[in-house]
Amino acid sequence: MGIISWIVFGLIAGLIAKLLMPGKDPGGFFITILLGIAGALVGGFIARAMGLGDIDGFNLGSFFIAVAGSILLLIGYRMVKR
Repeated sequence: MGIISWIVFGLIAGLIAKLLMPGKDPGGFFITILLGIAGALVGGFIARAMGLGDIDGFNLGSFFIAVAGSILLLIGYRMVKR
């Protein structure tokens, strides 16, 4: 995937992660994009290490992995920002 695709995919994953995590979140639009992109990378790394799959394009499995990674990063981000 190209850089624009990663940004769009990360934005969508980050937005979904913020919707699934109730509460007030520090950070705005750019933090959401960064959390989504980093979450896709972290989720892909964890899924690959566990043998569950990899992020290989715009498909449902990659989307779930990216959102799960984004949620993990959002939890960590909230804990650090407290």
